[in-house]
Amino acid sequence: MGNSLVECVVVPVADETDARTTCLALAPYLDADSRVVALHVIEKAGGAPDKASVEQRQEGAADIFAVVKDTLTVGTVETELRYGTDVAETIFDTATDVDATSIAFSPRGGSRWVRLLSGDVALSLVTDTDRPVVVLPDASDE
Repeated sequence: MGNSLVECVVVPVADETDARTTCLALAPYLDADSRVVALHVIEKAGGAPDKASVEQRQEGAADIFAVVKDTLTVGTVETELRYGTDVAETIFDTATDVDATSIAFSPRGGSRWVRLLSGDVALSLVTDTDRPVVVLPDASDE
């Protein structure tokens, strides 16, 4: 194995654009032995009504995973759909369950106020983890 950081990497993806951006940035670091677990977390409202039906969200996840599989052509690609009220905690749980060597993501934009009000998953990923976290550059900037 050339790069143990991507021996088994959990890649959280929020939508199709995020999946494409993240996978394009991750692809150069993968080799034939890499295992990628693409993770989409359906955030549960914790008692409040959900914004969309479970079926709609599952269909959206299938579209996201199709982008991942089309974009990543090296290594083994698996998909994981999880539900949780805390997205970062759900990502950490998945990483533990699959024995991931790292978590890799591309940070998404958004104003500081939006991140403050919604909770910054990226901040939690880099400050509350027990394994390496790889913050990928935006491959579209290159």
